[in-house]
Amino acid sequence: MGHRLAVRVQPGGSADRIEGRGTDDAGRVFLKVRVRAQPEDGAANAAVQLTVAKALGVAKSAVQVVTGGKTRLKGLEIEGPPDLAGVIEGWLADERSAD
Repeated sequence: MGHRLAVRVQPGGSADRIEGRGTDDAGRVFLKVRVRAQPEDGAANAAVQLTVAKALGVAKSAVQVVTGGKTRLKGLEIEGPPDLAGVIEGWLADERSAD
């Protein structure tokens, strides 16, 4: 089953990690991902795919950048079991709504 995820990438970071949710000026929600790789020759895209795959416990090949290949805001397609949807929704949940 395929899952979609919007991410905003910060290349050139000190570590590869997921930093939580963010929103843009239009109110769209995305996952913030920091990677060490620079945005050259697809290195940052590959690092994003690997970072998200590791966090979800899926193969690197299960995560593909499908939109925004040359921009910081990207769309990912993730192949995996239906329960991944709950993990992704948890990443994007508004912490304030848990009160």
